[in-house]
Amino acid sequence: MTTSSRISARRLAQLRHWRTRAIFWCGAITVGLVAVGFAQACSWAIEAHAQLIARWPYAAAIVTPFGLALVVWITRRFAPGSEGSGIPQAIAALDAPDERNRAKLLSLRIALSKIALTVLALLSGASIGREGPTVHVGASIMDALGRIKRFPHDYVRRSLVLAGAAAGLAAAFNTPIAGIVFAIEEMARSFEERTTGTLLTAVIVAGVVATGLLGDYTYFGVADAHLPTALSWLSVPLCGIVGGISGGLFSRALLAAKARLTPLAGKRPVALAFVLGCVVALLGVISHGSTYGTGYEQARGLLTAATSPGIGFPLFKWLATLASYLTGVPGGIFSPSLATGGGLGADLAPLLPQAPLQTMVVLGMAGYFSGVTQSPLTGAVIVMEMVDDHALILPMLATTFIALGVSRLVCQIPIYRALAAYYLPPAESAPAAVRVNIDSPGPK
Repeated sequence: MTTSSRISARRLAQLRHWRTRAIFWCGAITVGLVAVGFAQACSWAIEAHAQLIARWPYAAAIVTPFGLALVVWITRRFAPGSEGSGIPQAIAALDAPDERNRAKLLSLRIALSKIALTVLALLSGASIGREGPTVHVGASIMDALGRIKRFPHDYVRRSLVLAGAAAGLAAAFNTPIAGIVFAIEEMARSFEERTTGTLLTAVIVAGVVATGLLGDYTYFGVADAHLPTALSWLSVPLCGIVGGISGGLFSRALLAAKARLTPLAGKRPVALAFVLGCVVALLGVISHGSTYGTGYEQARGLLTAATSPGIGFPLFKWLATLASYLTGVPGGIFSPSLATGGGLGADLAPLLPQAPLQTMVVLGMAGYFSGVTQSPLTGAVIVMEMVDDHALILPMLATTFIALGVSRLVCQIPIYRALAAYYLPPAESAPAAVRVNIDSPGPK
């Protein structure tokens, strides 16, 4: 080969390399834009539902059951694969044995359906979050880019799907570090060196887009939490143990109920959603509307000491989130878990007056979130970034790891891994492990 031919080949390779990067950056920008639009749509839905309930409190008896039944019918009929959080689908896509299986879990059709149906579920009063769906949307967008550009299969599986999921979470919460940690800890459970640049680029680009449009905000505002005395450090094991037990019980209850309700959901999905919608509506009436939606306002009120949803809020939110997820509507458990944990910390505060209320709320969030997801690093970092408080990072880490240990005594298998098994072929899903750990029939 002549010198000129080698130079031409090198330039062609460089051109292809930069074309690949340009397409990837466009994908990350798209994830950021979509996440911002999704967040605004969800906020509108929550506010619209709150205004409706404020005017007619008992309208929930009609709106919530029929609304959730409608969402489930649309999901089953037109958008299979968009149900639930979306994080299990993204995890299963990483482990999918072939492209056909992955296409059932990640696609632009699923991404668009996820957005529309999550907004409709929030408008109906479901106790769900948008962060898990945003992860699913981000992974779907990046995967679609991989199909268009025809990237190699391994590149799509690791780099694009992981980066899309991380970028989705980072843009949803405006927490870039948590997006990276989440991708490493929850999505991959392992980390390949070649994925690092792709992952970091996606998170940074999506985060810049979200920040540029929404401003440099913190999800729950700014907290001034601290541990002023040696005795106040007892809040760490207290929130860790209680958060681990209650979070582990939530995961165990959700997995056990889902395993038992799966046959019924296959035969009568709309009827099941209607009945569970009645439960969500009843809990909303009992709690004076505090259990509807993501729980964002309640958590923010606790952190700023502006409002209090009441001592029964953690239990009502726990039950409402469980019932909402079991309906099968698109929606996640991130925000509801943080709100439940914040309420739990507030309820524990009188037991330890030496610790400030804000500190108990923050540690309660971290502990319960880690108890549910069994992802302690993500729990500590995501709460730290959301309240813009680095002073409590060591106590939060200690709380989340205590919660992890306690949660594993209650529910041995991480919730997202167990839910991902429903989306894999029998040989890939390891149903026996699920049966052993939740004492119920595993997914088929």
